[in-house]
Amino acid sequence: MNLSEARHALQAARRVAVLTGAGISAESGIPTFRDAQTGHWARFRPEDLASPDAYRRDPDLVWEWYAGRYRDVLAAQPNRGHELLAELERQKGTGFFLATQNVDGLHARAGSGQGGGQLVELHGNLSHARDEVTGEVFALPDPAGLTLPPLSPAGRRMRPHIVWFGEYLPEDALEAAQNAFAGADVALVIGTSSVVYPAAGLALETLRRGGIVIEINPDSTDLTRMATFSLRETASRGLELLLGEEG
Repeated sequence: MNLSEARHALQAARRVAVLTGAGISAESGIPTFRDAQTGHWARFRPEDLASPDAYRRDPDLVWEWYAGRYRDVLAAQPNRGHELLAELERQKGTGFFLATQNVDGLHARAGSGQGGGQLVELHGNLSHARDEVTGEVFALPDPAGLTLPPLSPAGRRMRPHIVWFGEYLPEDALEAAQNAFAGADVALVIGTSSVVYPAAGLALETLRRGGIVIEINPDSTDLTRMATFSLRETASRGLELLLGEEG
């Protein structure tokens, strides 16, 4: 398959499923989890900041880390890649599904999930927290008004609304993604290394059912050899080429 054929397949598809990873947010200046471990945080292992055990040991430390990341993502803006996916959703309507591994909320801020399709944040969202007792999810206040640890409306401590090391993805989110990719005419896999399961297995669901998988990534990944077509481009540039928006 070449670029022209891939573009035509995407245009003709009634059902499109998309998986995005850190690569699409890198263009907005959002560092990956490990890249964010600079300065004071460089001495910590990821498991010291993002695991149930770490939270039990030192919830204040964990919240300090996540409050900093929350401030950083609010200061960032959606980029052209986010905007093009929101436009693709408006074109496809209810036939569009977007699953993201990112926790920065930039897809929603660009309009994804508001054009008739569905947006699922597989790993949670930095701008939300959940009641430790009930599991209810609430939006955090602006960073200037955020006190740590945040409390739910019922006065109970909340934890970050993030899937940590050692935790499973939410069953409903994962099931929705698996169903969407299994039923997709075309799947787009954008800016992800395709090594973290179960998200990395979503494109295989599309291939098993005879669908087309298009990968956009500057580097070769574990998915590349199986994908129907791979674009060695950044997320925004690859989407511009696929959608004929390259100018």
